[in-house]
Amino acid sequence: MDRRAFLKGAIMAGAMAGSHASGNSQQQQKEKNGMLYRTLGRTGERVSAIGLGGFHIGQPKLSDEESIRLIRSAIDSGMTFMDNSWDYNEGQSEIRMGKALKDGYRQKVFLMTKLDGRTQQEAARQIDESLRRLQTDHLDLVQHHEVIRFEDPDRVFAPGGAQEAVLEAKKAGKVRFIGFTGHKDPHIHLYMLEVAAKHNFRFDTVQMPLNVMDAHFRSFGRMVLPKLVEQQIGVLGMKSMGDQIILKSGVLTPSECLRYALSLPTSVVITGIDSMNILAQALQAARNFKPMSEQETAALLTRTRKVAESGEFELFKTSAHFDSTAHHPEWLGGQASKVTELAGPAA
Repeated sequence: MDRRAFLKGAIMAGAMAGSHASGNSQQQQKEKNGMLYRTLGRTGERVSAIGLGGFHIGQPKLSDEESIRLIRSAIDSGMTFMDNSWDYNEGQSEIRMGKALKDGYRQKVFLMTKLDGRTQQEAARQIDESLRRLQTDHLDLVQHHEVIRFEDPDRVFAPGGAQEAVLEAKKAGKVRFIGFTGHKDPHIHLYMLEVAAKHNFRFDTVQMPLNVMDAHFRSFGRMVLPKLVEQQIGVLGMKSMGDQIILKSGVLTPSECLRYALSLPTSVVITGIDSMNILAQALQAARNFKPMSEQETAALLTRTRKVAESGEFELFKTSAHFDSTAHHPEWLGGQASKVTELAGPAA
């Protein structure tokens, strides 16, 4: 693809973003605290455009007290979208968030967590464990985590698969909305949407990497994002800085990374926060937000093209470093017994 054709395609995403981000007050608005709020797809839920990432608040370098103070400070500043996962930091992320959401804070947030289980039994167990850790009787959103293999969608929607557990949890009032996440390849996201449609199901949310580098390599923004907008599925952007790896390219600043992601048609941009300084950076990005123009988007894409087109700074796509379920396949639930039943023991 030549430079002109590439930029035309990439800037279309920016134009769509600007149209979305500068939409009417029903789409987004700011309150007295300066926080930017957007509508989460067709759910009608109004959530902060910046979300607090769950992984970082559970890291050992933070004490429980420091983590709780960060979470509550974010909420007091207007941040309502809370991200988490059953597997983050061996459960510490959920445990700490559960402590932080006591004393009336739970009612102020839209609480999401993720599950790894691919079987009905394992997914149900993980949902119940997350509820206990988070000290809540319901989750606003549960997402199938790390849909990073082409077999994942088929396992989730198979008889006895994880989707059965999530639907049962929703019927029981434990779960309000359902989504999925992944960071490996946009084609896998498209296949997950396809398999869901075959089962007459439409997700409420989808979470995926959305950053400047993504526009140049295996682009979720160009391949998946238009489908989600078309179907009114809430867009949860993640890895705007790639866990700081994108910043190591030396061609972008944190504020540029956040502004670009916010300028896409995202409902929420989830960002890792592990200090008061990083929290202030995220809050400032929301409070000072102005959508990027086509000219600004073109300039940013031109500046980043050379360093981005090999995927060197998107390790979540090109390596197994971020694939937690690859390192812990037991989190997915029992598949070995089914394989043995069908194929027999290995020779």
